[in-house]
Amino acid sequence: MRLVSLCPSNTEILFALGLGPQVVAVDDWSDWPDEVIELPRVGPDLRADLGRVAALEPDLVIASLSVPGMERNVEGLRERGLPHLVLDPHSLDDVLKDIERVGEACGIRGRALSVVQEARGRIERVCARASGRPKRRLYWEWWPKPLIVAGARSWVDQMSDLVGGRNVFGGIDAPSAAIEPDEVVSRDPELLLICWCGTLQRLQEPSRIARRPGWDRIAGVAAGRVHCVSEALFGRPSQRLIDGLELLNDLVARTCPAGVP
Repeated sequence: MRLVSLCPSNTEILFALGLGPQVVAVDDWSDWPDEVIELPRVGPDLRADLGRVAALEPDLVIASLSVPGMERNVEGLRERGLPHLVLDPHSLDDVLKDIERVGEACGIRGRALSVVQEARGRIERVCARASGRPKRRLYWEWWPKPLIVAGARSWVDQMSDLVGGRNVFGGIDAPSAAIEPDEVVSRDPELLLICWCGTLQRLQEPSRIARRPGWDRIAGVAAGRVHCVSEALFGRPSQRLIDGLELLNDLVARTCPAGVP
């Protein structure tokens, strides 16, 4: 089977399912696992060269609407009559279901179920460790200007809940939204998770966040709980989110010393 992935999360799912040898090309941003580096590229995820994709004669192209703007690629795949599967996850549960969908489409349902079962076991262990933990207020930032935060229909909202946290913008019924800086101050998060997208990752620094006007009044900033985390573990809807969940659990646990409410 000849497979093409149009975004990093899909590439990660394919390799987790043992389908790496069948992947004939990936998008420009795919970087995990190491074997991906040698694969042919079909352009950036939002501007994939669909002519190049078609020339590869794929049996299946995997796209994802978790990347804003991917709709253009999906429409192009339809117009060219290329066989494709479109993923659109908004929660950790959705991601696990998508792994099963990819496995089913590629004829390896058993392998997919095994990967999902292992992931669910790890999730259960995280939940057991977080059981009884006081709810901590978490702030998730995807972009600095304007401030883009995670809303209720995002996988990090569910991940926050699983580790005994509460997304302070979980009342927004959307995957993400632009907000004003003062709204963060008024919600007073105890832990700030900065996960900028793309090339901005290299510019992430806690000091940049702490210097924002008025943010020194935020509990998490005052306590030094500003964490710049990897987009690869929190921004990509693949099985690697479980690695992110375990890291998040550790970060939240540090805000809850034994015997302190």
